[in-house]
This record gives sequence, C-alpha cells and structure tokens, in this order.
Amino acid sequence: MSSKVETSRSIFAFRNSKRFLDSARKDRDGASRLFASLNVYNDINSRSAAMNMAVDETLLENATIPTIRFYRWDHPALSFGYFGRYADVSDQQRDLVRRWTGGGIVFHGGDLTYAIVIPASDPAFGESSMSIYEKVHRALREALIARGERAELSVVAAVYDRRKPFSPEMTAVTDRRYSDHCFANPVRADVLLEGRKIAGAAQRRTQWGLLHQGSIQNIDAGNDLAELFAKALSKKIDRREIDVAIGRRAQEMAGQKYGTEAWLRKR
Repeated sequence: MSSKVETSRSIFAFRNSKRFLDSARKDRDGASRLFASLNVYNDINSRSAAMNMAVDETLLENATIPTIRFYRWDHPALSFGYFGRYADVSDQQRDLVRRWTGGGIVFHGGDLTYAIVIPASDPAFGESSMSIYEKVHRALREALIARGERAELSVVAAVYDRRKPFSPEMTAVTDRRYSDHCFANPVRADVLLEGRKIAGAAQRRTQWGLLHQGSIQNIDAGNDLAELFAKALSKKIDRREIDVAIGRRAQEMAGQKYGTEAWLRKR
C-alpha cells in the first residue's frame, strides 16, 4: 500500500437525532448540491473485480474535480472490505476482491456500482465523512423520488449496532461468517425502500482526497437512475471516458495490488 495512504477514519454518529432527521428531510427539490461541478464516467466496459477497484483508485490519484464513475457487472463478483477476513469468502465461486475502502461483504452482478472521488482541493473534502456519506445518499434518495420511488434514509443503526460508533469504513458486525453482508445490515444514512436497504457505501481518505464506493441493489436501476443521481449531486455535469493513461495505470495497480494473492489474503 502507498505510504501516502492515511489510516481509515472512524465516523461517529450525530449526537442530535433531530438534527439528522431535519437534514435528511430538507432540500427535497434538489436545489442544494454537494458539488459545484462533477465529472461523470459511465463505464460500460467489462472488467475484472481487481480492475474495477484499480480504476477507482486511479481516478482518486488523478482527480482535480469531483468525479463519479458508474459501472455494472456482467459476471458474479464479490468485494469485501479492507478489514475483512479472506476466510469468510474463500468458498465463494465468484471473482473476489478486497476493497481499499472498509465495510462488509457485497455481492455484485445485478447491482449498479459507483465510486465518487472528492479531491483534497474541493470544498466538500473539508466536510466530515459522515456528512459526505449522508449527503451522497440524500442525493440518491432524491433521484429515486424523482422516479416515483418512496425512498428514505435510515435514521438509526440496526439494533445490534446502536451502541457502536457509526463508520461506513467499518464492518457493521464481524463476529459470525457472512453476518457482515452489507445489504443485510443497514446503518445510519443508508438508503431504504419500503424498509429494505437498497444502497450502502464505504469510504477511504488519503492525501489525494476521499474515495466513496457504493452499491445500489434490489431495485431496477433502469437507464435513468445514474443520470438522475449525478444531477442530484451537481448541476454542472461533464461526461468523460476512461482514457488510455488511466487504463494503463489501473492495469499496473491491479497487477501489483488488487489482483495479487497477497492483497486478497491480507487478513
């Protein structure tokens, strides 16, 4: 791992639940945006799990303005958090990868996955990780509402997790195998539809900026959700494609890090 990487930061729950409720419910018209401008990558190329993680980190290395990359999976895959145990997923007949961000086990295949990169120079980077997590999910909720979905944000963590500090960088529960499957365990500010978690995420901060990796599951994303989501994050959208330089650097990173047994079996 690069020496430039900082230790993942714990994110504590809001002390005042009313404040959280108010912030989660305001701006339903989407007038407030997290970013002044946003680069948007709709990455439709088929990539291995290791390459997907490498592309996300490469975008973090090179970002000068906030960026969101949307991607899908045309093959069964599983990602697990940086602090997860390889032994808990080793029997899965899927493309496995350890994420750089934390969090629990995420099964990929039918989901819409995305990565948001916030460079350290952007004003949003100065906000707390909890605030960014909540604002990103509020934007997603607004996108879902625009499609007629009755989405909401989770206000309290699951019963087993209420006594622990909230952190999208940490697994919600880790004492039993597969108990840390992300979509079985909603935490504060996750997106719910009819009481069921449909979106969660994890983050990592470095001196370059913040990487927020999320997955949207158990819903038909169609062709419009990514577009609505991006517009809820910023009024100014600039569409981009993964260029040769980013692809070359990501391949190098996948070969040296995400695609190696040493990284996969790190814990």
